[in-house]
Amino acid sequence: MKAFFDARQLGHAPTVYFRRGAAMPHQEQPQRAEILRDMLIGEGFEISAPRDHGLAPIKAVHNPDYVDFLPDAHARFVESAGTEALAIPTTHPGLRRGKEPRDIHGQLGWWMTDTSTPLTAGTWEAAYWSAQTAIEAAEEVMSGARAAYALCRPPGHHAMRDCSNGFCFFNNACIVAHHMTSTFKKVALIDIDVHTGNGSLDILYERGDIFFCSLHPDPTTYPTFFLGHADETGEGEGAGKSLNILLEQGASEDTVLAALDKGIAAIEAFGADALVVSLGFDMAADDPLAGVSVYPEGFAEMARRLAAMNLPTALVQEGGYLGPSLADNAKSFLTTFREATR
Repeated sequence: MKAFFDARQLGHAPTVYFRRGAAMPHQEQPQRAEILRDMLIGEGFEISAPRDHGLAPIKAVHNPDYVDFLPDAHARFVESAGTEALAIPTTHPGLRRGKEPRDIHGQLGWWMTDTSTPLTAGTWEAAYWSAQTAIEAAEEVMSGARAAYALCRPPGHHAMRDCSNGFCFFNNACIVAHHMTSTFKKVALIDIDVHTGNGSLDILYERGDIFFCSLHPDPTTYPTFFLGHADETGEGEGAGKSLNILLEQGASEDTVLAALDKGIAAIEAFGADALVVSLGFDMAADDPLAGVSVYPEGFAEMARRLAAMNLPTALVQEGGYLGPSLADNAKSFLTTFREATR
């Protein structure tokens, strides 16, 4: 199983963001990718740099005007606000699809917005090459490989069609899923990051050819809030093609695995020809943003069950932050998946 990574993804280096009303160190740091890259090297994975597939695959999923806004956005902000200001939005256009949470922090976000995607001088290049890395993994699978892994950073599954959100700028997994529909008639995207794949839900909600499933704690009380409720099952051609499986906060490994089995069963009923996995290691019990309790062997078991679906699979890295077991969790999942798909 080949892995793909581009060092230009390390250029996005935000320092702070606002959470629960206070500025704090930003969780999505370049070191995350370095830890995962070094684990891959240590475990003998072949790591290749992606080719440049251009903007077309990105604009096929995202609003082209949103994509075109990003390349010079930081420079324009600095010219207007100066180098000491933090490039985050402070005016807000209105509401998006979703539901108002009960949690006060979620309610503030419902009426306000997300501060977790500050622009830096290296943001555009990092986000662009994160997307290219994902597309290269898709190309590998479309060319006949059983599986490929995209070490993407910044992550993507919170990015909606026309906005950044939750550390994410481009929705790499949705870009991959859409790209793969040129080869496979039916594609499934399963999100096993601890947070709702809210951006993926937004993008895919009316698609009939891509089935989306996300495992996550109840968004009425857990970030990213708003989207990911059990009754959000798709609209139009996408009716019945979205599945949100809700977990209790602190859910055990066995509970998470049982939820994964439900998602796998739904994907098999859909008749998917190929699989995309939004792979988050923040399901770990010791992750800084932990919401459930999965351990290294649990990640290995998740890999076994997903590999047993016997589908061409693109693994796209999402969350997993600087907790003590990050490398161990990645090693457990990725080496197990590699062995199971040889």
